[in-house]
Amino acid sequence: MRNFFLLLALLLFIQVQDLQAQFNEKPILNLENEDKALLNWGYFLGFNQYDFKFDYKNDLQDILVNKTIGFNVGLIGELRLNEFLDLRFEPGLYYGSRTLGFPGFSDEIDAIREVKSTYINFPLLLKVSTKRLGNWKPFLVGGVSASMNLGSNEASLDDNSSGTFRMKSQVYNYELGFGIDFYTEYFKFSPSIRGVFAFTDELVPDNDPSSPWTGNIDALRTRGVFVNFTFE
Repeated sequence: MRNFFLLLALLLFIQVQDLQAQFNEKPILNLENEDKALLNWGYFLGFNQYDFKFDYKNDLQDILVNKTIGFNVGLIGELRLNEFLDLRFEPGLYYGSRTLGFPGFSDEIDAIREVKSTYINFPLLLKVSTKRLGNWKPFLVGGVSASMNLGSNEASLDDNSSGTFRMKSQVYNYELGFGIDFYTEYFKFSPSIRGVFAFTDELVPDNDPSSPWTGNIDALRTRGVFVNFTFE
């Protein structure tokens, strides 16, 4: 998580240094009509870090999650509602990996499960912006999304007894975040950070109800942090 904030801070610093002349009392406005069109298009690139939230049936030792940094890429379609509100559709591809450490095993082959996830995400978001301040404009964004996990193993007949951790392929989430629009001479650049929280249970339990891997899990939900860099 700390790496996300350091990277975002560095990129913002570089961008602000390039645009510092625009923050004086009378800046030269770039792309004055950029936000006046009914429809806007763009794309985004970014990073993610996925985690899991576990709900347990009994108060036993927790499952450990080792998180790694993945990547995001996608498209943006934006419908202007008024000066401060925009409706956004941001279909994208999100890849991430998590390693689970299950307690109670002495053999690493049984204790460790690597969960690689490739999500196709379809978020519908409401972007709430402030009044434009020279060549920058802060905003908040939030909404809901549906994701398809291509690496879920939901249809697999094998379970953890054979080394396969299974999850549901369809996930529903809510998303909340914030960012800043920077208006450069040629395009609008928008770094943002967003939290994503699944509200549906994603676990496909093992065939054995008393499985040492999934027997004590009541529910499993994805949560994550996205850092996106948008170009419009």
